[in-house]
Amino acid sequence: MTDPWVALEPGADPAERVRALLRAHETFTTAGTVPRPVRSVVAESWRRSARAGVGPDGTASVELTDDDLGAYRAEHPLARVMPLFRELLGTFAADGEHLLAVCDASGRLLWVEGHAATRRRADRMNFVPGARWSESAVGTNAPGTAVAVGRPVQVFAAEHFIRRVQPWTCAAAPVHDPRTGRVLGAVDITGGDGLAHPHSLGFVHAVARAAEAQLALLAPPPAAGEGPLLSALGRDEAELVLGGRRIRLSRRHSEILVLLSRHPEGLSGDELLCSLYADESVTPVTLRAELARLRRLLGPGLLASRPYRLAAAVESDTAVVERRLETGALTSAAKAYTGPLLPGSQAPAIVRLRERLAGALRTALIAHRDPDLLADWAHAPWGEDDLDVWRALAAVRPTAPVRARLAALEAELGVPGGRVRGRTCGATYAQRPGA
Repeated sequence: MTDPWVALEPGADPAERVRALLRAHETFTTAGTVPRPVRSVVAESWRRSARAGVGPDGTASVELTDDDLGAYRAEHPLARVMPLFRELLGTFAADGEHLLAVCDASGRLLWVEGHAATRRRADRMNFVPGARWSESAVGTNAPGTAVAVGRPVQVFAAEHFIRRVQPWTCAAAPVHDPRTGRVLGAVDITGGDGLAHPHSLGFVHAVARAAEAQLALLAPPPAAGEGPLLSALGRDEAELVLGGRRIRLSRRHSEILVLLSRHPEGLSGDELLCSLYADESVTPVTLRAELARLRRLLGPGLLASRPYRLAAAVESDTAVVERRLETGALTSAAKAYTGPLLPGSQAPAIVRLRERLAGALRTALIAHRDPDLLADWAHAPWGEDDLDVWRALAAVRPTAPVRARLAALEAELGVPGGRVRGRTCGATYAQRPGA
């Protein structure tokens, strides 16, 4: 398949695909092996389901009802974007005899709405508000798997782990907290085989992104004095928001604050000196002078000494990207990454951090094969010469412009054959043809 996250490509025979999946499902549930026709995302989900002890003849359990359910979802963050979900997906679900469903981060269904007859059919398998549809409870299914893997996913027919769900097809996308990157839940569209199309996956993904944007607009701005905010991605001189002030920092002061924000325990003078200066001839006197100027700029109380440390926690855009990557919130991490960390800095510790952050993000993008995220990276200034990303993009979106750019880049770098060095994101990556 061109896109491994799409269940059924246009032109494929749904009936033939169902028969192949039923045979594969039987093979897995009896012998524990996954035959070749099964997509990797589904095979991995089947294995997780089996390890969790889910049986193919199981059913979902209803955990919240009546007042408990009403109180829980009224307080849930996704309640704020339910009007948006209904506006964007409600008519589509009703007209297409589908269901709109929203679950929390544990896979518990909060809302199930849509075509009345389809709802009655779904009720018989406990696809109802208050029921838990996580992978660990009912195996492979779009909302549960989307929460598990942290990205949009489509599940077609016998790709579902539980047999009673196999007549259905669904597509779901996780929704993240725009500030923390934490997965809040997922939005899902469930119905018949007609949903097994790339457009339905792209549609639900777009709806999830719209919800994240709406949540960002609804979130209250940081209050003055709530905590310092440091922005250092994509700029040579960082900006610090402190007590309602916006302070533009020099390059050296930017480097110091980035390092101290990552070391709340503090750094000694020698540690800070080695982190900042590649030139061993720079003396501690030079560093102390920089710190004195920074203390005057920030005002009293923030920069402490012995060891050098920040007296208050400083949130940074770098830390936000790292947290989102660690929790699997790749889309949110990519959105928050506005460029290389202090790209003009040559401070040894900053260079290492810059390379590590960019490397972790691009590796995740290549592994997840999301064409939109890959395209965003490839067309950004820091990704325009990233050979591996362009190859990954060409594999999932082989349009003429993408293929042409890849061919030009390979010719420019002198590949295939041999080993090349590609400069990307202010870091140098070793690239091999076919990597």
